[in-house]
Amino acid sequence: MVPRSIRPWVGAVFFLEEVVDLVEKVQIEKEARRQLGILMSNTEEVVSEEELLDKLRVSLTEDRPLRVKLGLDPSAPDIHLGHAVVLRKLRQFQDLGHQVIALIGDFTGRVGDPSGVSETRRQLTEEEVMENARTYQDQMFKVLDPDKTVLDFNSRWLSPMSFADVVELSSHITVARMLERNDFAERHSRDRAIYVHEFFYPLMQGYDSVALEADVELGGTDQKFNLIMARTIQRAYDVEPEIAMCMPIIEGTDGVRKMSKSLDNYIGVTESPREMFGKIMSLPDALTCRYFRLLTDRTPEEVDAMEEALAAGEMHPREAKEQLGIAIVSDYHDAEAAGAAAEDFRAVFSGGATPEEMPALDCRELLDEDGTVWIVGMIAAAGFASSNSEARRLVEQGAVSIDGARVEDPTARIAPEAGQVLRVGRRRFCRLQ
Repeated sequence: MVPRSIRPWVGAVFFLEEVVDLVEKVQIEKEARRQLGILMSNTEEVVSEEELLDKLRVSLTEDRPLRVKLGLDPSAPDIHLGHAVVLRKLRQFQDLGHQVIALIGDFTGRVGDPSGVSETRRQLTEEEVMENARTYQDQMFKVLDPDKTVLDFNSRWLSPMSFADVVELSSHITVARMLERNDFAERHSRDRAIYVHEFFYPLMQGYDSVALEADVELGGTDQKFNLIMARTIQRAYDVEPEIAMCMPIIEGTDGVRKMSKSLDNYIGVTESPREMFGKIMSLPDALTCRYFRLLTDRTPEEVDAMEEALAAGEMHPREAKEQLGIAIVSDYHDAEAAGAAAEDFRAVFSGGATPEEMPALDCRELLDEDGTVWIVGMIAAAGFASSNSEARRLVEQGAVSIDGARVEDPTARIAPEAGQVLRVGRRRFCRLQ
């Protein structure tokens, strides 16, 4: 029994403990909502915001970082700014103290993600998958902090699965549910083949989240079916469902279609400063502020102010794109390289100068017996056109010149001289050798 003389002190201690506990809860709630505001910015859809807030509260209370997963398809390893939208969101999680898991789909890559495709993907060999995975590792750390990133491969748990394990996994999802997926539904309606192994891709991706006990998974809006499927699979294995965070798919340099290397409307994160800056300057004006929001550290308030200035005619679109180019090139190279790229662009495209640095094209293997080169073949060999037909169109459009002299005949043959400059369009140059 507590003596009467010290009872008030005991009561005071209990009261202080309650006050401290209350203050801690208030601080946790405040920090959870602060993080939520940061993480929800620029997202397209989150399933669900309230669940994410609950996970943040638990994370702060237990001092346990959230496990945030991004699955990487090694069939297309070259990272461009479209991928960077998701990677930058992952970096926000890292900066807030959470654990990012970059998952290379070395096992699922042998099947291929059916998202957004109308036919069955070619299955990759193990050698192709691993080579592509190495390329991913080199590029994604241009955005992510390597010291705060766990790199994993889903073959670690998918390869050892027995056939009984696969049957168990597939027993949780109906065929009708699979056919809800737009890609499958469209192919089914057009009587195009859907192979059974393709159904296993979303199941395997979902099981990845079980194996990793993922709290959050990120992807583009085209990954929504896979992300929601993961939540279903986690429930089936008594794992708390992850948060599905869908990020916008950014348009490429054409301003219409999603950024893609196959569409040649991409800006690669490993491209030279001058090439990167030039591509940014070629963007449609309407994309400038969207790129600022999704690909730079400009605050929403700063981008809002820029939008207002552009709409009011107080800022020229060219000035805004120059700022965008400098910001992005600085992120993937450095401020000095960004400044040099901007100066070079102004000299070339405003003053009509030729850039000091440009790739070289060795014409010796292109020469015919008479010592000439077909202009269309020269353009294709320089990598300025993906086909002879595209190169022909460029010539016919008046976009091709040799040392400043326009070439307008697609049948023309050129007698190349060392040091001559082939120019295609406004920003593609090479020096002949």
